[in-house]
Order: sequence, then C-alpha cells, then structure tokens
Amino acid sequence: MNIANLLVRTAKIFADYPALAHGKDITATYREFADQSAALAGNLLEKYDLEKGDRVALIMKNHPEYWISLFAVWHAGLVAVPVNAKLHISEFSYILENSGAKLTLATPELATELAALGGARILDISTPDYADMKLGEKLLLQEMAPDDLAWLFYTSGTTGKPKGAMLSHRNLLCSITSYFSDVTTISPGDAVIHAAPQTHGSGLYGIPLIAKGGIQVTPLSGGFEPPETLDLITHYPGSCFFFAPTMVHRLIGHEAFTGADISNIKLIVYGGGPMYEADIRKALDAIGPKFCQIYGQGEAPMTITVLTQWELSENTDHPRRAERLASVGTERTDVQIRIVDEHGNTCPVGEVGEITVRGDVVMLGYWQNEEATRETIRDGWLYTGDMGCLDEDGFVTLKDRSKDLIISGGTNIYPREIEEILLTHSAVEEASVIGRHHPDWGEEVVAFVVGDSSSLSSKDLDAFCLEHMARFKRPKEYFFMDALPKNNYGKVLKTELRERISASS
Repeated sequence: MNIANLLVRTAKIFADYPALAHGKDITATYREFADQSAALAGNLLEKYDLEKGDRVALIMKNHPEYWISLFAVWHAGLVAVPVNAKLHISEFSYILENSGAKLTLATPELATELAALGGARILDISTPDYADMKLGEKLLLQEMAPDDLAWLFYTSGTTGKPKGAMLSHRNLLCSITSYFSDVTTISPGDAVIHAAPQTHGSGLYGIPLIAKGGIQVTPLSGGFEPPETLDLITHYPGSCFFFAPTMVHRLIGHEAFTGADISNIKLIVYGGGPMYEADIRKALDAIGPKFCQIYGQGEAPMTITVLTQWELSENTDHPRRAERLASVGTERTDVQIRIVDEHGNTCPVGEVGEITVRGDVVMLGYWQNEEATRETIRDGWLYTGDMGCLDEDGFVTLKDRSKDLIISGGTNIYPREIEEILLTHSAVEEASVIGRHHPDWGEEVVAFVVGDSSSLSSKDLDAFCLEHMARFKRPKEYFFMDALPKNNYGKVLKTELRERISASS
C-alpha cells in the first residue's frame, strides 16, 4: 500500500478538520491538504519528467509546505529524500549526488544556496510556480508494492559519509501502526508541535497524527524556542512532541517555564540520545506523567524499544524502578531483540553485547552500498552497533555504541555508566566520557563536564566518583566546558571530543 493513502483516507473522514498550521494560524484543512498534494504529485511527474521510483530531495527548514510536498512525492510513486536543513552545503551536495535526486524542493533561502551547486533542479516552495502546481487536476494515487522504496533516510554521518537507509512503504506503515500499539492513541484535533526537524524524528512522529486527523503545527521560528513552544502549548489541546533529551532539559530549565500553563501537553516522546535517570526524574517532577521514551535508529524507524508512559509514571512502586528508568524499555510489539556476542551468539540475561533486531520495521538495506548492508543485516537481523543488555523482564539497558566502549587493562568500561553517576552531582549539568590512549593500559577514562564552575573542581569530582563507582572506572582527568559539541540532532559528538584530546596530547 502507498503510504500516501493515509492522507487520502483521512481527508475523506475528516475533510474539514484543520490539518496544517503555521504558529497559531491554520493553513490547510485535510481536504485542502489532500487536494493540493494530489495536484502537486501530477505536476511533478508532468513538468519534471519524473517516473515511479525517482528520488526527490526535500531540503527545507520546518514549514507547513513540507507536508504537502512529502505526501505529493509519495502520492506520485516517487521516493522522498528528506534532508536536515542545517547541514553544510558540501553535505547537501553529497546526498544529492549519492541519492541521484532528480529534483529538490527547498525553502527559499536554501534554494538560493543550492542553486550555487549547479546542475541540480531546484523548486523553491515560495514561488508562484510552486503555488500553481498545487492547483488543477488531481493525480490518482499511484499503486505501490509493500517493499517499494518510499524514503531514503540519511544517517547523521558523525563518522564518515552518511549512508542512505532504504525505508519501504511497509517499513513506514509498520512504524506508524506500532505507534498506536506502544506509544499512544491519537484523537482528531490533537496537535504535534514540530520543535525538532520535520525531516527527522519529529516528522516520523507526525505521520501517525495524519492517519488519525491530527494537526501538524510548525512554529513560526521553525524550531525550538522554549517561550514560543510554551505559548503554542496553551493554544493547542492535545499537544504532542518528539524531543531530544537536551530539549526536555532546556524546556524545564528556561525561565519562561516557571508558572507556564502546560496542562495541554498530551505526550512528550523523547529519544535520539541518552536520557539519564536523574534527568527523567526531574522532568517527571516538572511536567508530570506525560513522557514516553523510544530507542531506535534510522535503519529501524519508530522504533526498536519503548519505555511506556505507564512504566514511567504509574508503575512507580516496582522494586527495580531505578534500573527501569535508566533503561530504554522493552521491545516494541512488532520487533524481536537479541543481545549477541562478537560471534553472533545470544548472550545470557544481564550480559552486555550488541543489540540486534528483526521485524518489518527494519530497513531494506543501504542505498547503493551492498558491503555496508551485508555488515549490518545478517541472517535477517539488524546489527545496530549499540551495546546493551537484557534483564529477566525483557528491559533493555543501553551501555554505549560499540565504538565508544573503553577497554582499559583488558576490562570493558561503559562511558554511560560513568556519565549517569556524574550527572547526579548537583553542580553537573552535562557530562560526556571517552577513552584516551594510555601506553600501559591501552585506554584510560577522561570526562568532559558542563556545570557550575564555582562549585566544580577536578578534586571534588574525583572524590565524588570514588564514592560512587569502582576506582578503575573513575575518570583520570576532567575537562570543563561551557557546552558539549553536538550535531544537528542534539547528539554529543564524541568524535570531536576525541579530536580535542588528540590535539592536546
């Protein structure tokens, strides 16, 4: 089934319901949303001589037109290549070339930037030409097979060149239906406020609302500004979000949060990076029982595990609550998880290994990269590259990416364990731990810390760590920073921290 049928169906049931909004202004009902997407789909095929399976890039800052363009691409039987608008022009160039995109739809400032590349066909969504293409005859929905390609999801590329994860119509439909089984239900008129990029996780979490008559709300700023976000919450009942953990931290820590009316918040789904136990406890105290955690990756969208709203907020008397808050929950309804050793053998309960997953949500493979596909998908299992363990109740606890594991004197040390402890110090706001080369031990632990400089010193932190962890795990040096380096999705760039260490040695 063509994933665009979700919009066709919803437009019949909820034709006059609001579908798209820019700030507090409704820009399209579901009837208008569907009609404009269907007309644009036909004009894309006709005016740009596109054929089924051709790739169309969407390089846009958050904008209501993103949704019309995205569903037009799918409606026409084309493949969407949504690209983070914050990437460098060289990264745009690589993705356009690698994907073989035959057309790029872009917001105006990015259209100007992309035009400098030469050779690429650019359609500026602010132009009269684009507006005219949303009018006129509506194309019939194109038939697609379940495993036809729908989305090329390019990885963030923190190491090496980004790879295009091939997501099929089946993959997307599976991820959406599992949202309703594992995350929450949606009522017509609920709103998803896109404070995070629509081309990434927030956009994926917007699709279930389209399936059920919800509203896609793009902030006027196009992103995350806590005062604006709080103002939109007061306007939209049933407000839902996809947040990186750092965004949760910023929201509750902003001065505008004090005294704000947050009663309209329905659910904040967080993921894309570690949410430490201390931080989720603070968030639950500040906002209440309105959180759900997901763990996954572009290769298995929306996702691999879920720590449910019930588990976070209602099962509070469980004897292992602390461990569960520090976990990423249990496997989703539609997937199966194994923890395996370096030989692919299943690890016993509690033993750390690589997290592997299988199910209909797992990508088809990497675009034009058979070697990487063979390395990542083996015997039907997706090897995530993440290290973790399962407890006897099926809860998965992440340790680290396999490449972040520190081996000191032959002993495995997981940076996240140390980061969790550092964050319980009252003066520490953020922490990131990496390994540094040591001539005798192989590696030693070092920590980068953000916090109250008047209350922090290496001596104090060393004493704190010795009080709360084994001596061999404690950092051998602390580096104090104003902020940790992060990519456009809010993930800490440990590669950059390693480069700083290398440069200073």
